[in-house]
Amino acid sequence: MKRPASWNSRLAAAGLAVLMAGALTACGGSGKEASGEGAGAVKLQLKWVPQAQFAGYYVALEKGYYKDEGLSVTIVPGGPDIVPEQQVANGSADIGVDWVASLLAHQEQGLPLVEIAQVYQKSGLVLVSRKSAGIAGPSDLKGKKVGNWMGGNEFELLALFDKYKLNPSKDLQFAKQGFTMDQFLGGELDAASAMTYNEYQVVLEQGIPEAELSVIDMNKEGVGMLEDNLFANKDWLAKNKETAAKFLRASLKGWKDAVEDQEGAVDIVMKSADAASTSRDHQLKMMKEVAKLVAPDGFDIGKLGMIDEEAFRQTAEIALKFGVIQKAADAGTAYTTEIYGMAAK
Repeated sequence: MKRPASWNSRLAAAGLAVLMAGALTACGGSGKEASGEGAGAVKLQLKWVPQAQFAGYYVALEKGYYKDEGLSVTIVPGGPDIVPEQQVANGSADIGVDWVASLLAHQEQGLPLVEIAQVYQKSGLVLVSRKSAGIAGPSDLKGKKVGNWMGGNEFELLALFDKYKLNPSKDLQFAKQGFTMDQFLGGELDAASAMTYNEYQVVLEQGIPEAELSVIDMNKEGVGMLEDNLFANKDWLAKNKETAAKFLRASLKGWKDAVEDQEGAVDIVMKSADAASTSRDHQLKMMKEVAKLVAPDGFDIGKLGMIDEEAFRQTAEIALKFGVIQKAADAGTAYTTEIYGMAAK
């Protein structure tokens, strides 16, 4: 299967920008840029605007954990026109946050990037439907209208369809979904894609009780793909291993605090979030769900940020099968555990 046109366009644009903009400084998206004081300067490029999805970094900055490591960290918001891999590859940022599948695709395009830590241990993607739609499980998707944002976000669903022998072109109507939940709420979609920490909460906030909803969890179905990870420019990393380790150590300390004190973490996030487009209540709900992805039930919180080889393998295999990448990913070059090991000392 070929990559969606939007995915190919994104990669092509990224490659061109890397060649033309090597000396540019990072461009922020919507939201406030946050920074601290210290000796070693590090720029972190987020994949989206300031929200609880990235709470650990804001907590580390607010509490001085980066400063304690001798670092001056600037957190640069992302946005719809920001490609974290591009920003890190061209030197506008030193470290970035994005989903693993996206990182693999950009690595295959030749960008000198390597993963250094896996912050989210589970996928946050689910399919949500009203029970009245009669979708108790994946097999019931046959004949239904199922939504997804597409553009690289659909691969877990394609793996789900494949597992249950559903042809998305014949057995169901696979439709492009907007970035709001309006189509689902208005009854245009039988099932809609949602992140547990965002869109699913939007549905609940609209007054639909959980008891009236059915949820298909990609993790439980065995088709979950790893999401938010930390990656660096290989050239920068070769010269700044100690700096990267210090950054990671402080970041994971911030994530530990965020998981254990979610109310406090949200208070910190709200200082950088756009108050006109979100609320503390929504961010708190997001934080509670994000914590479940960063430190799932039974997970040793002392291993925050570890890269699970099996989860990485599953992500890479799905990425290969459905055209995110054209060649099998080489774990030996896609990620390194060296920085994580240094940070743990």
